[in-house]
Amino acid sequence: MGSTPATAAPSAPRDVHVLAFGDSLFAGYGLPGAQGFAPQLQDVLRRNGVRAFVTNAGLSGDTSAGGRARLAWTLDGLKAVPDLVIVELGANDMLRGVPPAQTRANIDAMLALLKQRGLKTMVAGMYAAPNLGPVFGRSFNAVYPELARKYGAALYPFVLDGVAGNRALALPDGVHPNAAGVRRMVSGIAPDVMRALAKP
Repeated sequence: MGSTPATAAPSAPRDVHVLAFGDSLFAGYGLPGAQGFAPQLQDVLRRNGVRAFVTNAGLSGDTSAGGRARLAWTLDGLKAVPDLVIVELGANDMLRGVPPAQTRANIDAMLALLKQRGLKTMVAGMYAAPNLGPVFGRSFNAVYPELARKYGAALYPFVLDGVAGNRALALPDGVHPNAAGVRRMVSGIAPDVMRALAKP
Protein backbone atom coordinates (compact mmCIF):
# COMPACT_ATOMS: atom_id res chain seq x y z
CA MET A 1 0.00 0.00 0.00
CA GLY A 2 1.64 3.25 -1.18
CA SER A 3 2.24 6.04 1.20
CA THR A 4 0.44 9.33 0.75
CA PRO A 5 2.82 12.16 -0.16
CA ALA A 6 3.23 14.65 2.64
CA THR A 7 1.69 18.04 1.98
CA ALA A 8 3.01 21.23 3.48
CA ALA A 9 0.73 22.89 5.97
CA PRO A 10 -0.57 26.22 4.73
CA SER A 11 1.47 29.07 6.11
CA ALA A 12 -0.28 31.30 8.60
CA PRO A 13 -0.96 34.82 7.39
CA ARG A 14 1.74 37.17 8.58
CA ASP A 15 1.22 40.44 10.39
CA VAL A 16 1.55 43.48 8.14
CA HIS A 17 2.48 46.82 9.71
CA VAL A 18 1.58 50.13 8.08
CA LEU A 19 2.61 53.54 9.41
CA ALA A 20 0.21 56.38 8.52
CA PHE A 21 2.44 59.43 8.90
CA GLY A 22 0.73 62.73 8.28
CA ASP A 23 -1.32 65.65 9.55
CA SER A 24 -4.94 66.04 10.70
CA LEU A 25 -6.22 64.09 7.68
CA PHE A 26 -4.53 61.01 9.13
CA ALA A 27 -4.89 61.99 12.78
CA GLY A 28 -8.69 61.77 12.68
CA TYR A 29 -9.25 65.40 13.65
CA GLY A 30 -12.62 65.94 15.34
CA LEU A 31 -13.60 62.27 15.18
CA PRO A 32 -13.90 59.43 17.69
CA GLY A 33 -10.81 57.23 17.58
CA ALA A 34 -12.36 54.36 15.64
CA GLN A 35 -13.49 56.68 12.83
CA GLY A 36 -10.05 58.04 11.97
CA PHE A 37 -7.97 57.13 8.94
CA ALA A 38 -5.71 54.51 10.54
CA PRO A 39 -8.46 52.36 12.12
CA GLN A 40 -10.66 52.60 9.03
CA LEU A 41 -7.76 51.60 6.75
CA GLN A 42 -6.87 48.74 9.09
CA ASP A 43 -10.46 47.51 8.97
CA VAL A 44 -10.61 47.61 5.17
CA LEU A 45 -7.28 45.81 4.80
CA ARG A 46 -8.37 43.09 7.22
CA ARG A 47 -11.66 42.64 5.38
CA ASN A 48 -9.57 42.09 2.26
CA GLY A 49 -7.48 39.35 3.86
CA VAL A 50 -4.50 41.41 5.02
CA ARG A 51 -3.74 40.96 8.72
CA ALA A 52 -2.87 44.61 9.05
CA PHE A 53 -1.87 46.77 11.98
CA VAL A 54 -2.04 50.44 10.98
CA THR A 55 -0.30 52.87 13.33
CA ASN A 56 -1.71 56.37 13.52
CA ALA A 57 1.19 58.81 13.33
CA GLY A 58 -0.96 61.72 12.23
CA LEU A 59 -0.52 65.03 14.03
CA SER A 60 -3.13 67.75 13.56
CA GLY A 61 -1.64 70.99 12.29
CA ASP A 62 1.62 69.36 11.27
CA THR A 63 3.61 70.78 8.38
CA SER A 64 6.22 69.14 6.22
CA ALA A 65 8.88 70.75 8.42
CA GLY A 66 7.26 69.29 11.52
CA GLY A 67 7.04 65.89 9.91
CA ARG A 68 10.68 66.05 8.89
CA ALA A 69 11.64 66.86 12.48
CA ARG A 70 9.71 63.96 14.01
CA LEU A 71 10.04 61.18 11.44
CA ALA A 72 13.23 59.57 12.77
CA TRP A 73 12.10 59.38 16.38
CA THR A 74 8.66 58.16 15.28
CA LEU A 75 10.30 55.29 13.42
CA ASP A 76 12.63 54.56 16.32
CA GLY A 77 9.67 54.32 18.70
CA LEU A 78 7.75 51.71 16.73
CA LYS A 79 7.44 48.19 18.12
CA ALA A 80 7.66 46.65 14.64
CA VAL A 81 9.40 47.71 11.45
CA PRO A 82 6.68 48.95 9.06
CA ASP A 83 6.05 47.09 5.82
CA LEU A 84 4.79 50.36 4.35
CA VAL A 85 5.04 54.01 5.39
CA ILE A 86 2.40 56.35 3.96
CA VAL A 87 3.62 59.95 3.97
CA GLU A 88 0.81 62.54 3.85
CA LEU A 89 2.08 66.04 4.55
CA GLY A 90 2.06 69.45 2.88
CA ALA A 91 -1.59 70.49 3.12
CA ASN A 92 -0.85 72.86 6.01
CA ASP A 93 2.17 74.23 4.13
CA MET A 94 -0.13 75.01 1.23
CA LEU A 95 -2.80 76.63 3.40
CA ARG A 96 -0.13 78.82 5.02
CA GLY A 97 1.42 79.81 1.71
CA VAL A 98 4.76 78.15 2.46
CA PRO A 99 6.90 78.27 -0.72
CA PRO A 100 6.58 74.92 -2.51
CA ALA A 101 10.38 74.67 -2.66
CA GLN A 102 10.43 74.38 1.14
CA THR A 103 7.72 71.72 1.11
CA ARG A 104 9.66 69.84 -1.55
CA ALA A 105 12.89 69.97 0.46
CA ASN A 106 11.20 68.66 3.59
CA ILE A 107 9.37 65.79 1.87
CA ASP A 108 12.54 64.97 -0.08
CA ALA A 109 14.44 64.64 3.21
CA MET A 110 11.75 62.36 4.66
CA LEU A 111 11.72 60.09 1.62
CA ALA A 112 15.52 59.99 1.65
CA LEU A 113 15.48 58.83 5.28
CA LEU A 114 12.89 56.17 4.55
CA LYS A 115 14.90 54.91 1.58
CA GLN A 116 18.07 54.89 3.68
CA ARG A 117 16.29 52.66 6.19
CA GLY A 118 15.05 50.35 3.44
CA LEU A 119 11.37 51.06 4.08
CA LYS A 120 8.72 50.74 1.41
CA THR A 121 6.97 54.08 1.00
CA MET A 122 3.80 55.57 -0.44
CA VAL A 123 3.35 59.29 -1.05
CA ALA A 124 -0.20 60.53 -0.47
CA GLY A 125 -0.35 63.76 -2.42
CA MET A 126 -2.27 67.00 -2.14
CA TYR A 127 -3.47 69.58 -4.68
CA ALA A 128 -3.18 73.31 -4.12
CA ALA A 129 -6.33 75.34 -3.56
CA PRO A 130 -7.25 77.24 -6.74
CA ASN A 131 -7.28 80.61 -4.95
CA LEU A 132 -3.51 80.39 -4.49
CA GLY A 133 -3.04 80.99 -8.20
CA PRO A 134 -1.72 78.96 -11.13
CA VAL A 135 1.99 79.57 -10.51
CA PHE A 136 1.85 78.36 -6.91
CA GLY A 137 -0.48 75.51 -7.93
CA ARG A 138 1.79 74.17 -10.66
CA SER A 139 4.84 74.26 -8.41
CA PHE A 140 3.09 72.71 -5.40
CA ASN A 141 1.21 70.02 -7.32
CA ALA A 142 4.43 68.84 -8.98
CA VAL A 143 6.14 68.09 -5.65
CA TYR A 144 4.45 64.76 -4.97
CA PRO A 145 4.72 62.95 -8.34
CA GLU A 146 8.27 64.16 -8.90
CA LEU A 147 9.51 63.02 -5.50
CA ALA A 148 7.66 59.71 -5.74
CA ARG A 149 9.47 59.06 -9.03
CA LYS A 150 12.81 60.14 -7.58
CA TYR A 151 12.59 57.65 -4.71
CA GLY A 152 10.65 54.86 -6.41
CA ALA A 153 7.76 55.33 -3.98
CA ALA A 154 4.15 54.46 -4.73
CA LEU A 155 2.01 57.53 -5.40
CA TYR A 156 -1.61 58.20 -4.51
CA PRO A 157 -1.98 61.59 -6.23
CA PHE A 158 -4.70 63.26 -4.13
CA VAL A 159 -5.52 62.01 -0.65
CA LEU A 160 -8.85 63.92 -0.65
CA ASP A 161 -9.97 62.55 -4.01
CA GLY A 162 -13.78 62.40 -3.99
CA VAL A 163 -13.91 64.27 -0.66
CA ALA A 164 -12.65 67.80 -1.31
CA GLY A 165 -15.50 70.20 -2.04
CA ASN A 166 -18.23 67.82 -0.88
CA ARG A 167 -19.86 69.40 2.17
CA ALA A 168 -21.67 66.15 3.00
CA LEU A 169 -18.27 64.55 3.65
CA ALA A 170 -16.88 67.37 5.79
CA LEU A 171 -17.04 68.41 9.41
CA PRO A 172 -18.82 71.72 10.14
CA ASP A 173 -15.51 73.55 9.55
CA GLY A 174 -15.86 72.63 5.88
CA VAL A 175 -12.21 71.55 5.74
CA HIS A 176 -11.70 68.28 7.60
CA PRO A 177 -13.44 65.07 6.54
CA ASN A 178 -16.14 63.58 8.73
CA ALA A 179 -16.35 59.82 9.29
CA ALA A 180 -17.98 59.31 5.89
CA GLY A 181 -15.31 61.47 4.30
CA VAL A 182 -12.55 59.39 5.88
CA ARG A 183 -14.34 56.28 4.66
CA ARG A 184 -14.21 57.72 1.13
CA MET A 185 -10.50 58.53 1.55
CA VAL A 186 -9.83 54.97 2.67
CA SER A 187 -11.86 53.36 -0.09
CA GLY A 188 -9.84 55.36 -2.61
CA ILE A 189 -6.37 54.67 -1.26
CA ALA A 190 -6.81 51.10 0.03
CA PRO A 191 -6.38 49.35 -3.37
CA ASP A 192 -3.13 51.26 -3.89
CA VAL A 193 -1.97 50.34 -0.39
CA MET A 194 -2.64 46.66 -1.09
CA ARG A 195 -0.75 46.86 -4.39
CA ALA A 196 2.18 48.54 -2.67
CA LEU A 197 2.25 45.91 0.07
CA ALA A 198 2.21 43.13 -2.52
CA LYS A 199 5.24 44.46 -4.38
CA PRO A 200 8.59 42.97 -3.39
